[in-house]
Amino acid sequence: MQLHECKTKNDKPVFSLLEHEGVKWLTSKRFEEMTGFRLAIATRFGGVSSGIYESLNFSVSQGDDPDLVKENFVRFGHATGIQAENMVVSQQTHTTHLRCCTKEDRGKGAVRHRGYTDVDGLYTDEPRLGLTISFADCVPVFFADPKKKVIAAVHSGWRGTVGKIGSKMALLMQEQYGCSPDDIYALIGPSICQDCYEVDEPVAARFREVYKEEQWPLLLVQSEKQKETGHYQLDLWEANRINLVDAGVSNDHIIMTNLCTCCNPNLIFSHRATKGRRGVTVGTIWMP
Repeated sequence: MQLHECKTKNDKPVFSLLEHEGVKWLTSKRFEEMTGFRLAIATRFGGVSSGIYESLNFSVSQGDDPDLVKENFVRFGHATGIQAENMVVSQQTHTTHLRCCTKEDRGKGAVRHRGYTDVDGLYTDEPRLGLTISFADCVPVFFADPKKKVIAAVHSGWRGTVGKIGSKMALLMQEQYGCSPDDIYALIGPSICQDCYEVDEPVAARFREVYKEEQWPLLLVQSEKQKETGHYQLDLWEANRINLVDAGVSNDHIIMTNLCTCCNPNLIFSHRATKGRRGVTVGTIWMP
């Protein structure tokens, strides 16, 4: 399968495409080698959903059959090695709310009732617990500290990014678990690239309020035509990298995606590419 990879500062491959019994997913061998932990990011292939949800959809919020979604979790878990009964899934509403996950949370949002809402970030020191974030253009960010045995994952759309959810999670790991920022690794996962992500002036203004003026030219690019409409191309990848560095994470420990969801809508669901007619994918991280 041909992946459309975007040009970034990365000088090494970022993702590998794996397959088992028809289920295809992405992982980052670099991230797994750095941390010793496991990472799996689903594609659209190997599930049982149909129509606009074809085929590996992980959300009922767009109208898919709950039984089919549950079966998709089961198939994804079986293929990747983290069973659906051991996953815990966020319930995202574009907040910066973070939730500690324990063994009592196993299966929540995947094969049993969640019991919580408004959670865009998950963290744990529990082994064999798959922290699972959903997305369809927004930025998934995965964290790992192999020394303290702590993992985390956040969903960072533009609201979460301007709210600095990535910084908040990295700082929480330091405060709650005693993680050193030098020991934290992070991966910014597949999501919409700057070339595909056009925003209006009110959104751009929010970023100018939060980020330093010298960072604006990187985050907000405007063509001559866009100057007339007040629109910009927003770089969520770079903004999330800045958020991580602000919390003390080393640039050398940050793996930046080179895979845009909007450029690859046949591989990963994209809200923009399909004008909202789509399913939702997930990424999960766990300690073996």
